[in-house]
Amino acid sequence: MAELEAQRSFGLGGLGRLGYRHRTSILTSSGRLLRPEASCEPGLHVPNATPESERTAEPWPRLTATAELAAIDLDRWATELGFDGVGVSAVDLADHTHEAELRAWLARGFHGSMSYLERNLDKRLDPAALVPGTVRVISVRMSYLSANDAPLTTLAEPTQGYIARYALGRDYHKVLRKRLTRLGERLNDAAQAIDVRYRAFADSAPVLERPWAAQAGLGWIGKHTLLLHRDAGSWFFLGELFTNLPLPVTDAPIENDCGNCRACMTVCPTDAIVEPGVLDARRCVSYLTIEHRGAIPEALRSRLGNRIFGCDDCQLYCPWNRDAPTTAEADFEPRRWRAIDLRAPALLELFALSEEDWLNYSAGSALRRISFTQWQRNLAVALGNAPSSETIQAALEARLDALEQEPASDATTLLVEHLRWALMQQRSRTLA
Repeated sequence: MAELEAQRSFGLGGLGRLGYRHRTSILTSSGRLLRPEASCEPGLHVPNATPESERTAEPWPRLTATAELAAIDLDRWATELGFDGVGVSAVDLADHTHEAELRAWLARGFHGSMSYLERNLDKRLDPAALVPGTVRVISVRMSYLSANDAPLTTLAEPTQGYIARYALGRDYHKVLRKRLTRLGERLNDAAQAIDVRYRAFADSAPVLERPWAAQAGLGWIGKHTLLLHRDAGSWFFLGELFTNLPLPVTDAPIENDCGNCRACMTVCPTDAIVEPGVLDARRCVSYLTIEHRGAIPEALRSRLGNRIFGCDDCQLYCPWNRDAPTTAEADFEPRRWRAIDLRAPALLELFALSEEDWLNYSAGSALRRISFTQWQRNLAVALGNAPSSETIQAALEARLDALEQEPASDATTLLVEHLRWALMQQRSRTLA
């Protein structure tokens, strides 16, 4: 889910990035799946591996520390691969409150319709249960915020659409997983005499990524549920490499430095951060615009403003992000859809795109997490929140007329509801 906005999860540290589950699927407005679902990405690399069909589900071999570990320069290798931070933790979380907090969060129903978060709890809490034989979790972070951006300016312009900054460039899953695999290859090359195994994760399996990253010294979990670092802020992705290599663990956990600050809680447009470190996903803009497939609750629609995919408010106003570094990664630079600049796109231009255009333009990006129906739903809400305009009303009316001529379906019913709401909002401002 973050967000989770890039490392956003719902409510607790590390249930997956906001808007993401264990894979990226592509849905058309008719509900047709264009890419098959998978419970988790493969990610496992075994040198000279046998075909998948011939493998047995045996635990990885248990290794003992060897002199070859001295040849491993993890910090340098991670930096060379473009990571901004790296740390190593054992498979046992030092903070044993995570399980109780996770179960309490689920019991309160804060995960909304994301029932998959209730599954595989043992694997979320224990890397060795997810991948038998794992003895270390290597956590990495990679910044994604572009220097050529002005997100607050876009948020303040109601005729433009705001897209969470993690989704402006190439799909981060592919970038991080490829780099993590290369890091694993370097580990294998440095310790050829022993049977090194590793598996890369980039928001692609039930991994509590932020608790592991915090234990590895990459930051602390803030009140907005994101990982924070004094120098790096929170504008970064997280990834993990599970391995059976007994590397020295990072002995430098960072103390929580949020203090009395409540900026993230105060600025949340839907009051989704119900208490420090606890997010009610059912109210979160990122959940509503990405994970939620149905109608956006009417009471919350006006609060979405012009946010059409995710939300960054809790990051934009966090004091630790004032001097956060920007990315040097070309893959994370904002894309353009022909003449459309995704940093500050005109809502009407996006609304005019056909489903074919949408699928073509969004290929290879995190925006593919949602369907075209959700995309149109989100745009309708944003247009309803925009200043009264005859042009906007005409566009809404034309789309509504076209939908009413189509056979009834769940998709058309959903869109018709939101289009009618948007028109009502627009007309009420005209009368006022």
